[in-house]
Amino acid sequence: MDKTLAMTRLWALGLLCIGSAALTAPVEAKPAQAGPWTKYENLPPVIGADGQSHTATCSGFPGTDPAFSFWAKKGASKNLVVYFEGGGACWDSLTCTFPIASGVPPQVPQFYVPAIPPTANPAAYSGIFDQANPANPVKDWSFVYIPYCTGDIHVGSSTQTYFNVGNPVFPLPQTFDIQHRGYDNFMVVLDWIRKNIDAPKSVLVTGSSAGGYGATAHFPWLADSYPKSQIYVLADASQGVTTAAFDNGTPGRNSWNPQLPPWIFGPPPTIEPSPELLRKATQAYPRAKVSQFTTTLDAVQYAFYGVMKTYYGPGGACPNPAVDWNQQMLGTLESYGNEVDNFRYYLADGTYHTILRSPLFYTEASPGIVFSEWLDGMLQHRGGTAGVGGGKWKHRACANCLDPLPCQ
Repeated sequence: MDKTLAMTRLWALGLLCIGSAALTAPVEAKPAQAGPWTKYENLPPVIGADGQSHTATCSGFPGTDPAFSFWAKKGASKNLVVYFEGGGACWDSLTCTFPIASGVPPQVPQFYVPAIPPTANPAAYSGIFDQANPANPVKDWSFVYIPYCTGDIHVGSSTQTYFNVGNPVFPLPQTFDIQHRGYDNFMVVLDWIRKNIDAPKSVLVTGSSAGGYGATAHFPWLADSYPKSQIYVLADASQGVTTAAFDNGTPGRNSWNPQLPPWIFGPPPTIEPSPELLRKATQAYPRAKVSQFTTTLDAVQYAFYGVMKTYYGPGGACPNPAVDWNQQMLGTLESYGNEVDNFRYYLADGTYHTILRSPLFYTEASPGIVFSEWLDGMLQHRGGTAGVGGGKWKHRACANCLDPLPCQ
């Protein structure tokens, strides 16, 4: 067997811990700021914007708290940020047996956050949550923070039974259920948003990692809820590089019973390849301004892709999953950039994962402009021809970063 392929298979079996903090951009803890966040708990079932009944819940992984809650805070301006939290994903017995948790030995893989940590608080984060930083373009906006605890990139509406494949840390029964109910949770939060927030002037729908996919999938619901608002979308570290077998499989993406806007994608289950989801949603809302951020070799994104390539292959032609991911990511960015008028990207040098909750939000400048300034340029202009306005909102990439890595 080729040495690179052998290493990939070994790593996919668990010797690379996907949940490792070493692969993630630093999230700076800081004292809570004024204009307090309110936590909303004990949420009742709702009839959602789709006309269906929805009940909020976390994954229900054995031994974890299944209660779902969310946060919101009022800002001084008549603008709104809706942020979807990240935290991995699971879709089969292997990935769902191994949640992300503190104190897990490094040789044990970690794939997804199964519950909301009791100490979680968005006031503790840097990046767009640092309201004291004058360089923060959304410092005076209202916020809704949607936690993530369902393993389904915020789009699921299913209950799946999985087999315990042998987690050495958590004592599990032979089989266990996971509530992939991210879509249901969003419908509950959206119901609160529609009832409590008057039409904003502007809405930024965003999220990191799995939350970036949530932003991509659900911004049309917010756009239709506030048709007179200017809609901005930023997907942070969520490029949609997958394999066809994952996109079409059960187990695979269909384990979640993904719920996407039916007026764009038709009734579920959708068979759209993952990279096409952002394209179709963006083209359906030509006056929205839609963007993506990623580093050139995001270690968390290519780690997940490596698992898909190993178990849901074949994926791309290059056996090295990191190089394969880089090549496919760049191909999608180039395609979007050439064909979708209201789309822009920011491609940074490095291997770190996510930027929106990190101090790097204010210092990342490898493409020649600080990321916070680039986002400010996106938010400064409302629409215009094809949604892009007349501002300085342009594609940005670090030197030579648009050149695909050679297959090794």
